[in-house]
Amino acid sequence: MTPVVAAEKLNKFDPKTFLSTIDGGRKIAAFPRKQTIFIQGDSSDAVFYIQKGKVKLTVVAKRGKEVTIGILNEGDFFGEGCLTGQPLRLCSAAAMTDCSVMRIDKKAMMEVLHGEHAFSDMFVAYLLTRNIRYEEDLVDQLFNSSEKRLARVLLLLAHFGKEGKPEVAIPKISQETLAEMVGTTRSRVSFFMNRFRKLGFIDYHAGDALRVHSSLLNIVLHD
Repeated sequence: MTPVVAAEKLNKFDPKTFLSTIDGGRKIAAFPRKQTIFIQGDSSDAVFYIQKGKVKLTVVAKRGKEVTIGILNEGDFFGEGCLTGQPLRLCSAAAMTDCSVMRIDKKAMMEVLHGEHAFSDMFVAYLLTRNIRYEEDLVDQLFNSSEKRLARVLLLLAHFGKEGKPEVAIPKISQETLAEMVGTTRSRVSFFMNRFRKLGFIDYHAGDALRVHSSLLNIVLHD
């Protein structure tokens, strides 16, 4: 199989459909908004796949401070640390919106990864892409202003730059959570959000849903 044919096959691979056909070792559960999926320190024995909704990952430090380390969307995996022998969860996961999540036992996931090459290739590509994202996050934290970091977080939450159109609106998210993700204070986030709104980069809708416009890229690209 040529590299081009292999790439086309991988692009057509649908993990949601494939995972729905696994015999045993999986369970689909609905989690309403704010419900906990697992807690930091729980036994790490399964991988999760988001079929619908958004999931927030948080870490609690020894002093009790909770920090948001990521917000995942439909089509994302989490909890994969169990595959590398991680005995306990290093973070907590909770539904940020109403979610449908598939839980795949560690044993079943390992069998699928070893036996289904298309799925294995997709999963490795997913992990590599996410690792690149984490590296970009680190660079963002080290070199960019808090205003730029906030703009980038909002664009990522709106799926800007991915295939298809950006999301119409981001589900309600607190300024405290945005401040944790950006690495700044709530007051700074409030200041920049008001500035973005006045400039027409964002606007609010019913239920406090937030619409992000492509013009917000001006903040990220501006030196």
